[in-house]
Amino acid sequence: MANTIHKLEQVGEFHWRVPDGTVPGMNVPGIIFASPEMIPQIINDNTPTQVANVATLPGIIHASLAMPDIHWGYGFPIGGVAAFDLNDGVISPGGVGYDINCGVTLVRSDIEARSIRHRSDKLIDELFNNIPCGLGSEGKIKLSAKDFNSVLSSGSEWVVKQGFADQNDLEYMEENGVMKGGDPMLVSDKARKRAFKQLGTLGSGNHFIELQEVTEVFEPEIAEAFGLFKGQVVIMLHSGSRGFGHQICDDSLKVMQKVARDYSIELVDRQLACAPFKSDAGQKYFSQMKCAANFAWANRLVMVGLTREVFEQFFDSTWSELGMDVVYDVCHNIAKVEEYELDGSRKKLCIHRKGATRALGPNDPRVPEKYRAFGQPVLIPGDMGRASYVLVGTEISESASFNSTCHGAGRVMSRKAAIRMAKGKNIPRQLADAGIVVRSSGKTTLIEEVPEVYKDVTKVVEAVNGAGISRSVVRLEPIATIKG
Repeated sequence: MANTIHKLEQVGEFHWRVPDGTVPGMNVPGIIFASPEMIPQIINDNTPTQVANVATLPGIIHASLAMPDIHWGYGFPIGGVAAFDLNDGVISPGGVGYDINCGVTLVRSDIEARSIRHRSDKLIDELFNNIPCGLGSEGKIKLSAKDFNSVLSSGSEWVVKQGFADQNDLEYMEENGVMKGGDPMLVSDKARKRAFKQLGTLGSGNHFIELQEVTEVFEPEIAEAFGLFKGQVVIMLHSGSRGFGHQICDDSLKVMQKVARDYSIELVDRQLACAPFKSDAGQKYFSQMKCAANFAWANRLVMVGLTREVFEQFFDSTWSELGMDVVYDVCHNIAKVEEYELDGSRKKLCIHRKGATRALGPNDPRVPEKYRAFGQPVLIPGDMGRASYVLVGTEISESASFNSTCHGAGRVMSRKAAIRMAKGKNIPRQLADAGIVVRSSGKTTLIEEVPEVYKDVTKVVEAVNGAGISRSVVRLEPIATIKG
């Protein structure tokens, strides 16, 4: 592990450079997007060292990037982005993370927040009772082995075919809710066992389902295109691939530490274990990762269906009559092959986003036609006591950040430290006093997830706005939250 980096070069108001040579063997510099006030905490967390370490990996292109919500992670920092040449570069499980395709879905409605404030506790109780959540929770959907394989290979397409969601939902999901090429036969029995009963469940930790109110609109024309208006109720779901993705990551890291040695890849940190992208090991991990990503998309979409069922019963209307359309679904722990302009020609690269969100700009053909003139919706969850945001990708995000932006608030405190800090506090009462109803299945989850353990998401969003890699569309504030 390299020594702590005590100083960064400021190259713009929201741009900071980790120079070549900061860590021996760097192939490119590091770039961190952040405001000046964020830098002391980022340095104190030692995450610039991880940014520099990633820059030593073979085939990395342009720079090792990090977003303002950066914090310490496994090998790669959480909030890190790295692009690798397909011929000379690598793929690394640490650059995706343990919770493969942890991501966010936002569902709009025609319901006004003022109409449910007096009964939001009853509505969140119905959601809490109908959507399994927490560590080891099991779903209500019983899968055959054939069904499970279909989920892993076809993701959200399977969910739609089973009638749990609408065909139109797929248009508003990153990759339309499926990465083709996932081979279920490559997945270990241990990973399969961990996931087999977890479809349609909310995980623990920072995962949540939240009723929110649109409290501020920054870009009225874009908000209207996204179907959002001030005073509206929306539902945000934050979840991933549960124990399935964790096991795939764990399995692959053990393999890749040996593979890196076989290919004479010198690792400044063994947690950067990787394989050449085109190697058998690299392609096997990529296929397994796709299976986990597909499981996560299917998992979130099933929970969207369960949420709609609760709303239908609660309001005695169909979800369509309530206007409960998916605004968008984005992932923020993934590796994907994407095409970029390099040296005057288009070139395919393997983009690792770990704790970072895709942010396509205007007129990109991958953006749904309804949004295309404005860019891709970007969903940024906050903590359970403060705001979340919807952003949009910009014209410069492609060249500045490989179409990437932040993914959330970013932790500033470990879970153990959070427990020490929150000792004696009544977290549900504290949130209730702020007008927020909260439900949790875990005994320590609320303590581990108190707002104070996160950066202020508003400051994070201001930094990516300032850097120009995305811009704010609306602000969302919590009404009621379910934590696992």
